[in-house]
Amino acid sequence: MSTPPTSSKAPKLTDLKSPQTDLDGHDLPPSPASSTPRNGRKYALATELVYTESKDQYGSSSMPIYQSATFKPLPGGNGGYDYTRSGNPTRTHLERHLAKIMNAARTLVVGSGMGALDVISRLLKPGDEVITGDDLYGGTNRLLTYLSTHQGIVVHHVDTTEPEAVQRVVSEKTAMVLLESPTNPLIKIVDIPAIAKLTHGKNEKCLVVVDNTMLSPMLCNPLELGADIVYESGTKYLSGHHDLMAGVLAVNDQGLGDKLYFTINSTGCGLSPNDSFLLMRGIKTLAIRMEKQQANAQAIAEFLENRGFRVRYPGLKSHPQYDLHWSMARGAGAVLSFETGDATLSERIVEAARLWGISVSFGCVNSLISMPCQMSHASIDPKVRKERNMPEDIIRLCVGIEDIDDLIDDLSRAVSCISINDIDCANVFQLVQAGAVKVTLDGFHAIPIAQEVAAEPLEESDAAGPSF
Repeated sequence: MSTPPTSSKAPKLTDLKSPQTDLDGHDLPPSPASSTPRNGRKYALATELVYTESKDQYGSSSMPIYQSATFKPLPGGNGGYDYTRSGNPTRTHLERHLAKIMNAARTLVVGSGMGALDVISRLLKPGDEVITGDDLYGGTNRLLTYLSTHQGIVVHHVDTTEPEAVQRVVSEKTAMVLLESPTNPLIKIVDIPAIAKLTHGKNEKCLVVVDNTMLSPMLCNPLELGADIVYESGTKYLSGHHDLMAGVLAVNDQGLGDKLYFTINSTGCGLSPNDSFLLMRGIKTLAIRMEKQQANAQAIAEFLENRGFRVRYPGLKSHPQYDLHWSMARGAGAVLSFETGDATLSERIVEAARLWGISVSFGCVNSLISMPCQMSHASIDPKVRKERNMPEDIIRLCVGIEDIDDLIDDLSRAVSCISINDIDCANVFQLVQAGAVKVTLDGFHAIPIAQEVAAEPLEESDAAGPSF
């Protein structure tokens, strides 16, 4: 039996070299995708979100899904991929696109927002100290609690709205300052530039990490404000449809990016090709979705404030940190919270809403409603919630793209469905002050949606809704 001839085109293992570029000719690790036109004019962010270049061999207008676990070695090492856990063309395309819109040198994508924070937390070692806020997403608080209980990490919870509170705790042992702005669910604003400056001034090795999920790259770029690492849940605004889970990490320091990539490659938590494709598709509509959601959120915040409720939203000038927020951000976002003064009343409002889906998440095209203390933040001990001044009656609204009149009408109807038997009598006066009910000779009545804009009080016969 004769030996088959050796093909001159077949690569030898000794000829395979470490790749220097990916399939599209970009330097590895992934660099931001080019998009600025040759005449030097920079595109607006809304354009950058949509526009991306790809040298796909078939000229596809959308990045293909490389649904492959492994890749064959190519002559000379060209190609840049061998195993999808380490890298995949679809994921690389997404990461370069994200780096462009986040003004980052490098971005990495993983399976969820909490997965992103987990990757960041792998930078810590026993004995390190972390400074973070006293109003945090429940999942973040849960992970930090685990790290302090099982990994020897010391966690300090302070009021991060006061830079002096952070400054008092920063020391040579501080390895990380973890920030959210706006905070969730109290919508407090953190002075990111001030905290980054004072932190690096006292400890240049300390990392300032910012969760930017509430605003997205459309409204804020914390890397430009002094942050070392920015992460967010791609499940929220970047995707926009709640049909995938994803987490995004962004850095400007190459060495830091390499450390984060090492963990992702080692643990295999990189985002799948299919979810990378879906996230890329969602990002392209971020600008138009956010524009509508913010407009709706502003109208709803003003509606609730006019009814007398305490509303927390940085789009309202009544917000105590209104000026600070707008010095850092390009918009107020689409998440707000308000208080009724009675936890039972809040429960009934949430249950009575129809258009507002009861859910713990946000950032979706459809509007969501929740009671954080019973849902997203239920993992925080009630005693701790009380110490952190988190109202048990607080309702969080995550505003979608529906018709604004329908959303406001649904909220008004939800309030109108409340029975007086559901309310602590001690809080009736608060409800009257809040504009939720009206006292007449024959009892209590829900105030109709039209009345909050009326200049004069309605006659008793004009009152709408069932009597309490």
